[in-house]
Amino acid sequence: MKLHFRKYGEAGPPLIILHGLYGSGDNWVSIARELSSDFEVFVVDQRNHGRSPHSKVHDYPSMRDDLRDFMDAQGIGKAVLLGHSMGGKTVMFFAEAWPKRVQSMITVDIAPKPYRDLALHSNFAANHAKMIDAMLEVDLSKMETREDMDHALRSSVGSERIRGFLLKNVRRDRKGNFHWRINLEALRNHLDDIFDGLDTERIIRNGGITGFPVLFIAGAQSDYIRAEDHTLIRSVFPAAEIVTIPNAGHWLHAEQPDLLLKNINYFLDR
Repeated sequence: MKLHFRKYGEAGPPLIILHGLYGSGDNWVSIARELSSDFEVFVVDQRNHGRSPHSKVHDYPSMRDDLRDFMDAQGIGKAVLLGHSMGGKTVMFFAEAWPKRVQSMITVDIAPKPYRDLALHSNFAANHAKMIDAMLEVDLSKMETREDMDHALRSSVGSERIRGFLLKNVRRDRKGNFHWRINLEALRNHLDDIFDGLDTERIIRNGGITGFPVLFIAGAQSDYIRAEDHTLIRSVFPAAEIVTIPNAGHWLHAEQPDLLLKNINYFLDR
């Protein structure tokens, strides 16, 4: 699959950024621009998101292979990999398969474990099935403005900030009609795959994933990386450092971009 991407910077080692569920590379442009003075930064839309192609398949082996194919197409042998949420899982799966192609790895607010229970029961994690169903139920042909769409989602998605994030995926076609850019049907059908985790028991038995520096960044107000996950993270990635950013939930790049960038730069400078 040929993924859509944007590139920032012309010098330095390659650094690839992968967004999370419902996101796109557009969400990470400001971070990419800040990093572009020292890196050749590629901001990629994963399959079924942004401007990348749609597919009926949406799981981590496929997204892992998409990343490998992207690197091959760009002539990148080894890269710094940075992934948020679903993108973080993608880079973890990639690192397990091809550790020699990883210069260093940064994951933002995601652990190697599965997230099925968290997605259904956490106070901080959204009920993704409910959100996707709500988006599918919006009759875009009857919507004249984004305010109309926001109103249609309000009863199912209470957070104004989350509604605004979801509605970034709405675009007009050449005829002026609204459409969803993300492949809602595929994402709904593969939620279990999106909530999946690495085979941590097997990886730990084999000594963990090693050979490169690793940073896990958590949001202090997010449930995605809990204190009890730290032992698992360090067992799967023995070289892992873990930092927590205060006053941030799951979307750290939107809530605390300066602190996030400071931690990324500190890790990469070393």
